Amino acid sequence: MDEVAATRQVATAYVNDLERRDWSGLAVLLADDVVYEMPQTRERIRGKARFLQFNSEYPGDWHLRARRVVADGQLAAVWLDVRVGAEHQDACVWLELSEHGLISRIVDYWPEPYEPPAGREHLVERW
Repeated sequence: MDEVAATRQVATAYVNDLERRDWSGLAVLLADDVVYEMPQTRERIRGKARFLQFNSEYPGDWHLRARRVVADGQLAAVWLDVRVGAEHQDACVWLELSEHGLISRIVDYWPEPYEPPAGREHLVERW
């Protein structure tokens, strides 16, 4: 498998593991020092353990589906169909992979800025 196909496979697995709440499967895809950013809320999470905790504690009945995955080398962009209860919105996630094929950086782009919900301050830093 070439690098682009491998990157595409990791990006697809990332979305699928989140949707299934397969935290151990997701952990295998992440570098230990992964950095996760949400520019709209100006939040950053550093490290695999905190990122996994953030997602496992995320409230609500949320669902993700990849509409399109574009990969180039060790970079991928995923157009997401996001559903929370009856609400739907599109989002985009940017993934960067390390030389070992692990996700080292994740940037979630949402349509509009918003204030983050309370209760995750112990996991994030703000900028």
